[in-house]
Amino acid sequence: MTTTTAERSGQFALGDRTVHRLGYGAMQLAGPHVMGPPADRDAAVAVLRRAVELGVDHIDTSDYYGPHVTNEVIREALHPYPEQLTIVTKVGARRTPEGEWPEALSPDELRQAVHDNLDHLGVDVIDVVNLRMPGFAAPVERSLAEPFETLAELQQQGLIRHLGVSNVTTQQFAEARAIAPVVCVQNHYNLVHRDDDPMVDALAREGVAYVPFFPLGGFTPLQSAALETVARRLETTPMQVALAWLLARSPNILLIPGTSSVAHLEENLQAAARVLGPAELEELDRIGGTGEPDVDL
Repeated sequence: MTTTTAERSGQFALGDRTVHRLGYGAMQLAGPHVMGPPADRDAAVAVLRRAVELGVDHIDTSDYYGPHVTNEVIREALHPYPEQLTIVTKVGARRTPEGEWPEALSPDELRQAVHDNLDHLGVDVIDVVNLRMPGFAAPVERSLAEPFETLAELQQQGLIRHLGVSNVTTQQFAEARAIAPVVCVQNHYNLVHRDDDPMVDALAREGVAYVPFFPLGGFTPLQSAALETVARRLETTPMQVALAWLLARSPNILLIPGTSSVAHLEENLQAAARVLGPAELEELDRIGGTGEPDVDL
């Protein structure tokens, strides 16, 4: 069977870059609980190289994965980076020795985080930096003006090409955009977790990329009888169907599923070729529909 490449997923703008809609998230390249080195560093390097071979040109990472581990593995695998590769990182948290994720949003912490990302990735400028705001189950409504202004200053200094926001509400997105252009929003969204439906549509109208984190459920994989049924009918996996649904959901959605396995990477990319018919889309839409009103940004 021919391996599907990321080109099949289509393209969308990420600032002045145009990327394939199926990218790669590097979080799983760190050790257990996203701490320490991977069990098999050679395998982690192989996954990244295979991803780029198969047309992946959008890699999502952070220096607090490991910490520092995933960026160091990315550098080992891919530096000097292909011209078409867009690397997106996030700042706004740090790791404790116990593996916790406390916020790190002061100007000094954010400046240090950006410089750490530059150093560990081995670049002079980062393509996109997302400001990750606190809150695990859902975003916390609070001002992001000070931290986002700090990142805007670093952008003006030429260290960051584009800015994004992560784990934010509609109000926080508007606050950020009043400070500097925002090229992407990275929030919790998948077939089951659909709270952001109105935001996805509003951002699509604005030409802003929406990047779901936990597109397959994250630490608790998606489980749904309807999803299993559709997957069986199409003779594929529930995870492929879940990714294909996201690609069909809106043209501004960019996907960054993660894996530490080449076989699983290739399986995820098969979703780019998976066409869901109207009947399947209707069944899947019923899983997590919220019925929330539309929003304007």
